[in-house]
Amino acid sequence: MLKLNERILSYQELSKSIMTNIKSDSIIYYKSSCITCKKTLSEIDRMKIDIQKRDFFKEPFSEGELKKIVKLSGLNPIELLRKRDKMYKELKLDSTKQSESQIIKLMIKYPGLIKRPIIIKQNKTHVGKIDVKNLK
Repeated sequence: MLKLNERILSYQELSKSIMTNIKSDSIIYYKSSCITCKKTLSEIDRMKIDIQKRDFFKEPFSEGELKKIVKLSGLNPIELLRKRDKMYKELKLDSTKQSESQIIKLMIKYPGLIKRPIIIKQNKTHVGKIDVKNLK
């Protein structure tokens, strides 16, 4: 559970708050030049899955959005980082201890650090390479 504005949110409420202003019950956050994202988007289009699309490099996450996504994923922010990213190495994230809040701030500042794509569908979050057939 996540404490926001002095209120405890369940996973269902959390998912609903992320999905507010979204036309379908699903969204994919991606980077347009990412090969994994391109493959996933192509497969989603081929399967005619109704999903909203958002390039988070063109429309960056707010800190609040990213916190909600991290919480909904059930992962720690460090688990959502791309360890092969240039900034990951430059910031020495493998050898320095960062708080969850610090990691989220770094993810906002350097979106290339974030594993992608991120798909939210029916209260479930999928991060990175996935089998799109599981979304149907």
